[in-house]
Amino acid sequence: MSSVKIPKIGFISLGCPKAGSDTEKIMTRVKTQGYEISSSYDKSDVVVVNTCGFIDSAIEESLNNIDEALKNNGNVIVTGCLGEKRNIIEKRFKNLIAITGSEADKEVVDIINKVTPKPHDSFIDLIPKSGLRLTPSHYAYIKISEGCNHKCSFCIIPSMRGKLVSRTPEDILSEAQNLVDSGVTELIIISQDTSAYGVDFKVKQSFWDGKPVKRDLYHLAKELKKFGIWVRFHYIYPYPHIDHMIELMDEETILPYLDVPFQHASPKILKSMKRPADAEDNLKRIRAWRQINPNIALRSTFIVGYPGETDHDFEQLIEFIKEANLDHVGCFEYSNVEGATAKLISDQIPDNVKKERYNHLMETQKIISEQKLKSLIGSIEHVVVDEVNDDFALARSFRSAPDVDGVIYLKDPEGLIAGDRLDVKITGNDAYNLFAGPLDD
Repeated sequence: MSSVKIPKIGFISLGCPKAGSDTEKIMTRVKTQGYEISSSYDKSDVVVVNTCGFIDSAIEESLNNIDEALKNNGNVIVTGCLGEKRNIIEKRFKNLIAITGSEADKEVVDIINKVTPKPHDSFIDLIPKSGLRLTPSHYAYIKISEGCNHKCSFCIIPSMRGKLVSRTPEDILSEAQNLVDSGVTELIIISQDTSAYGVDFKVKQSFWDGKPVKRDLYHLAKELKKFGIWVRFHYIYPYPHIDHMIELMDEETILPYLDVPFQHASPKILKSMKRPADAEDNLKRIRAWRQINPNIALRSTFIVGYPGETDHDFEQLIEFIKEANLDHVGCFEYSNVEGATAKLISDQIPDNVKKERYNHLMETQKIISEQKLKSLIGSIEHVVVDEVNDDFALARSFRSAPDVDGVIYLKDPEGLIAGDRLDVKITGNDAYNLFAGPLDD
């Protein structure tokens, strides 16, 4: 064997799964060139920090992680969304190797090559076709497009990531095939606007496995369904054409689960936000989806304290929450983001009011969540195990996505490993999670 010292690259990945997907691309390129991946500062020749710059708290978290990497290693490359606002980074740090923006995997690897030249070792292991991943071996994220065509007033994603650019179906399906071949049993489809997939294509047809495939979300979903594993869709806008996707859903392939970022319910606020739908349309859409598939699980996120939000606007949001009866809800207090047009609105909401509204919304949803989960007691659920510890195994049914939704605690976990599938009997619940045991429990 060669005695060549192989350089090691460390990674810190912050933000959403879309950023995580970008980190996986860089890691795969790095490993393909023969570098080793390190999980510690002291053993890394270079540390790559993939940042988030969406809201103030995310920016501060990114800056703190950059600072920690510099103090504990010193050789730091910054990439990702916050890299698009390099003046914020440069104002605080003067000794970084480089700063790049998002979707810059090739640029980052080129910089790594210059700082610590890639090894030339004929004994380097081959990279699996599925690439390197940050997720457990049984599920994986696939990003099907980059960028967004919307101009929401609170968001700066289009300015950071540009307009929508969709990957071709054959590219996506090839990645999916490699992941399935590697043992993945759940694919989570992500992008900035998944429901807009394919609208940018001038040529409307691709070929996969020798057959034509239309370049739109519905036909992509039909092809993904053929893999016979769980497929879950995130970041779906409530457009009418999503109704057809609901028709494809079952509990074994295209899961009856959608992540839909409604953001608010007041027509006035939605108009100010420049969102593409209003509350009544959204409620009609939810009702239509439940008529097609009564078991569909819905998650959403909302913003409270948006500039100009009155008590009446907030009450409209609370009434929407009650009527929509969503399975999972996340909430954010509005944060001014540099470059977002909402920052220019004069009627800013005091922080204490934002906090009160956040607490009220989450308390409202807590009651809804607890009631929905309680209704499942006694039912049989098919679950996948994500994690096993001494007292419980953490599992999920089709109703929950990893990291963002509640879990099912399985007692007597002996013999279980991550990725196992089994049927369990629901025995109890708390506000956001379920408890389960064997079928004969």
